[in-house]
Amino acid sequence: MDSEALMLYKLIILYILDRLEMPVSNAELTRIILERQYAAYLEIQQALSDLVEDAYIEITDSHNSHFYTITGEGRQTLDYFYKDISVALRDEIDAFLSKEQYHLRDKEASTSDYYEGKKDEYICELKVVERGNELVFIKLMVASEREADTICNRWKEANADVYEYLISRLLAGKKPEETANAE
Repeated sequence: MDSEALMLYKLIILYILDRLEMPVSNAELTRIILERQYAAYLEIQQALSDLVEDAYIEITDSHNSHFYTITGEGRQTLDYFYKDISVALRDEIDAFLSKEQYHLRDKEASTSDYYEGKKDEYICELKVVERGNELVFIKLMVASEREADTICNRWKEANADVYEYLISRLLAGKKPEETANAE
């Protein structure tokens, strides 16, 4: 792979992560770059690997997904090489991210993972993050890996309902439907 091209792929990744200002899954980051035809799959993965190794981005794992965020050193590097990304390319990325921003925020705002605690005990960690703040962080203990996996898989679609339920119960002491019926 051409080292100049690899450098551009790395800058594109840093630029995207900087603009999104939130953790982005490997799948979503790869989708963004492939859809725009900036690089091929293997080139993206090589660039990501190099960026992690050089500490320009951080990787966290959650329920079979890798999430990337730009580091301070990554931002400094991007600032230094910013001019090496053409204005046209930056504008194209900005326009695309502006269109996709809400979809990505919704998709990446909730995370779930589980791990084995003691024998026959699995702990689910469920989160909703908005603008870097944890709105919800729940730890649930369940009896089987199957239950843990099901809960984590359903969290993305159910987190808003769970959040609403918790808030209404804790503030009003009533279930949401009781609150609605009382009004």
